[in-house]
Amino acid sequence: MKFHITTFGCQMNVHDSGWLVRALESRGWEEAGENEAQVFIVNTCSVRDKPEQKVYSELGRIAAHLKRDENVFAAVGGCVAQQIGRGFFERFPFVKLVFGSDGIANAPNALERIVEGAENRVALLDFVSIYEERENPEERVVSISETRQAFVNIMQGCDNFCSYCIVPYTRGRQKSRRPDAIVDECHALVESGVREISLLGQNVNSFGLDKGGVGVSFADLLKSVSELNGLDRLRFTTSHPKDIAPEVITAFGELDNLCPSLHLPLQSGSDNILKAMRRKYTKERYFSIIDGLKAARPDIALTTDIIVGFPGETEDDFQQTLDMIERVGYESSFSFKYSDRPGVAAVNMEPKVAPEEASERLMRLQTLQNNITRNSLKNLEGLETHVLIEGLSRKQDENGTSWKGRDPAGRIVNVVMDETEGMIGLMIPVKILEAKKHSLNGERTGESW
Repeated sequence: MKFHITTFGCQMNVHDSGWLVRALESRGWEEAGENEAQVFIVNTCSVRDKPEQKVYSELGRIAAHLKRDENVFAAVGGCVAQQIGRGFFERFPFVKLVFGSDGIANAPNALERIVEGAENRVALLDFVSIYEERENPEERVVSISETRQAFVNIMQGCDNFCSYCIVPYTRGRQKSRRPDAIVDECHALVESGVREISLLGQNVNSFGLDKGGVGVSFADLLKSVSELNGLDRLRFTTSHPKDIAPEVITAFGELDNLCPSLHLPLQSGSDNILKAMRRKYTKERYFSIIDGLKAARPDIALTTDIIVGFPGETEDDFQQTLDMIERVGYESSFSFKYSDRPGVAAVNMEPKVAPEEASERLMRLQTLQNNITRNSLKNLEGLETHVLIEGLSRKQDENGTSWKGRDPAGRIVNVVMDETEGMIGLMIPVKILEAKKHSLNGERTGESW
């Protein structure tokens, strides 16, 4: 069977889709373009506004392929699948599988049963209480043509129930993986040539604190993975400020391959709004974490998430958010206007901020952030670093081939080199020459390895 996967949303969805590809290929299936695919898999996200409409639009496009092959069918997975469930069967007869985030482990087997005619339609929507290990299809050999970067899922779901967030309702309650399974997966990746691993979870700082935990904390897990021989870089996302342990903060100064970067969502700089959001920390508690991180790793690059226009947000609340952004000095941020998500507490909160007011605040915030980002990148000019090459730059240079990679903090660095091929997955020493709007230009200063 030939299949095609379309992925919306977060890095965890990207990771899930990557696992699906490997699991199906291990069964002899073949990933293909839309014009050849017999099975279309749509991995969905419901964090942002109007996610259902995006999925319906995508399924409408897929329906056109029934004209070339009446046996074409679709599977819908992820958060919107968890929300709508069997409703997809009623609206789109060619949808034969829906699966939530807890059901993905059984999705490859379900697809095979559908193809074989053993079942016509399958819904995998039940939540499980313990993390169900997925099958481990043989990892593709990492060659010099690949980036040598990998993502490893360490948990599923979330127990926080922030008042604006739909994740606990679509991904279920928190379930940690067994530490030994995580370390084994990371070890296999490093053995195959992976140089950089990112650990993924809705709230990695609470790893092991659910009933599936075995007494291994997130700090313990970081140390175990960092000790793998041959692992050059270790990252993780996402962190909830209320759960970050002192040992995790200290790890930034103790683990040589733990990258000096952290995405730590603030959401708002106002204690009133943080309380309404059910974030369970104050802005002063948040800033004390920032102080600790900068003390442990002075060169750490901090990024964040901000929601603008949350119900009840006043101009003073918003100004406190702007003040917090300046106080922390985030290198970048992801900022969004609040939007109601079905079933969450914030839907019923009043007063709502007028859309035009929220748009104006978002513009002010992003203008401030752009100025801070510009100055942060400018301060890096003249410094030396190491860049892991990921591919060719979008814009090429007349003086040679421009390659794109990332420094330890995850910043994009473009470097012009004589080599026209064979650089992906290599580490090169670089001196930063110029700061651009959202990236850096540098020159190579030594041999790659």
